[in-house]
Amino acid sequence: MRSGFLIGNFLPAYGRSFGRLRHSATTEPGLSPDKLATRFRERAASYVRQRREYLTLGQAGVVLSLGLMLVAFRVDFSTGPIELDAVPEQELVQMEEIIQTTQIQKPPPPPRPPVPVEVPDDVQLDDEELDLDAFLDLDAAVDAPPPPPAAAVEEEDDENEIFLVVEQAPEIIGGLAKLYEVTPYPPLARKAGLEGTVVVQIVVNTDGTPSDPKVMRSVAETLDKAAVEGIMQLRFRPAMQRSRAVRVYMTLPVRFRLQ
Repeated sequence: MRSGFLIGNFLPAYGRSFGRLRHSATTEPGLSPDKLATRFRERAASYVRQRREYLTLGQAGVVLSLGLMLVAFRVDFSTGPIELDAVPEQELVQMEEIIQTTQIQKPPPPPRPPVPVEVPDDVQLDDEELDLDAFLDLDAAVDAPPPPPAAAVEEEDDENEIFLVVEQAPEIIGGLAKLYEVTPYPPLARKAGLEGTVVVQIVVNTDGTPSDPKVMRSVAETLDKAAVEGIMQLRFRPAMQRSRAVRVYMTLPVRFRLQ
C-alpha cells in the first residue's frame, strides 16, 4: 500500500507512521511490508467501525434525552389541588338598645287574721228573734231610676266603638312629610346598617290623637321603637261617620332606608 493513499484519504497520521515504519523495515529486521499493510488495513477498518458505533450511540443518546424531556414535560407531578385558605365571612352584629328595667316593689303581706278567743261554756249567747211572718209582695211597684235617653245611649256607644271602615278616613295633619319629620333615623341602627319598613296600627280618637300603638310588622327593636314614637307625635283629622267624629283603626307604614 502506498503512503500517499493513506495521507490523502482518511488516515493521514497512520500514513505518516506507515512511511516511517516502511523506511525502518528496510534497515531493521521485523514484520514484512505485506504484514504491515494488512495490520494497518485492519486498524483502519476498526477505526471506521468504532466511529460508526460512536455515531450510533450518540444518536441513540440524543433520542433518549429528547424522549425523557417530553415525558418530564407531560407528566403531572402535582400531588393534588392546592387549597387556599378561605377568608371567613364577617358576621353582622346586631346591636340592640338595652332598656333599663324597673324593679317592681312587692305589696306588703296581708295582715294576719286575729287569734280566736275562747268563750267560756257558762256564757249564754243572745238569740235573735226572726220574723218568719214577713212576706214579699211581688205585685208591688218598685221605684227604678228612669232609663237614659236613646240619643245619649247611641252617642256613648259611638264614642266607645272603634270602626274598621268609615265614610271619611282620618288624615295626618301635615301629610307623610310630617311623619318622617318627627321620625328621625336612629343612629345606632344606621351604624349597624339596619333598614326596612315598620308597619304600626293605631287608634285615631275623636279628638285626632293616636292611641293604642301596635307593631304589625317588625324589622328591629330600635326601628320599631322609633316608628312608634314618631307616630304618637302626630295629630290627625278625625274620621267621620254619619257627620260625626268616631274612633277608627289606622295602619301606617314607616320606611327606614339608608341613603
